[in-house]
Amino acid sequence: MSSPNAPVFGIFIAATAVAWLGAAAAQTKIEGPRLGVPATPDQVASWDVSVGPDGATLPPGSGTAQTGAAVYAAKCVACHNKDGAGQPNDQLAGGQGTLRDAAPVRTIGSYWPYATTVFDYVRRAMPYVAPHSLSDDETYALTAYLLFINDVIGETDVIDARTLPAVQMPNRANFVSAWSDRGAARSRVEPAPSRKRAQPPAAAQTRKSRPPLVQSR
Repeated sequence: MSSPNAPVFGIFIAATAVAWLGAAAAQTKIEGPRLGVPATPDQVASWDVSVGPDGATLPPGSGTAQTGAAVYAAKCVACHNKDGAGQPNDQLAGGQGTLRDAAPVRTIGSYWPYATTVFDYVRRAMPYVAPHSLSDDETYALTAYLLFINDVIGETDVIDARTLPAVQMPNRANFVSAWSDRGAARSRVEPAPSRKRAQPPAAAQTRKSRPPLVQSR
């Protein structure tokens, strides 16, 4: 016949064993796989390149669509075709007025809400075969060109850390924060009236002159 204190004694022994094992594990230094090396401050800084909608972290430099056209021809046209028409990769221009269609054409000009996102994405991810290879001036120029072929800015408008955040994208009003109280705006798809143009715009040399949307230097 077992003692009535046996269950209590067993629990005590088990608790003591767990505490002893925990203390022993705490005193044992666990070695890692010893893979890699610590990142240097310069390496961290080279990847800390995020640019938000306000453009607060945009770097020095500038560019226009005129200079950006040469950058596009050298480093982008193979994937995105002439004037951002697309193929083999994404179409970059056109599509304004198609967001209500069964097959909407979402491009920089028809869909993106912030111009600063163009700079951020191009600098961190393009060209596809050599990301982070563009200089800041090349990135500003290419950003200006992409905005120009979407009829957002003029061909000679200077894009830099001051002017880029001020550019108003056509679809900006249709993006609403999840924490905003503008619930009624969430049902809107795109501004009206708008020109329906699924095809990319014509070549830059055939464009009509227009007032600049950002102040040129």
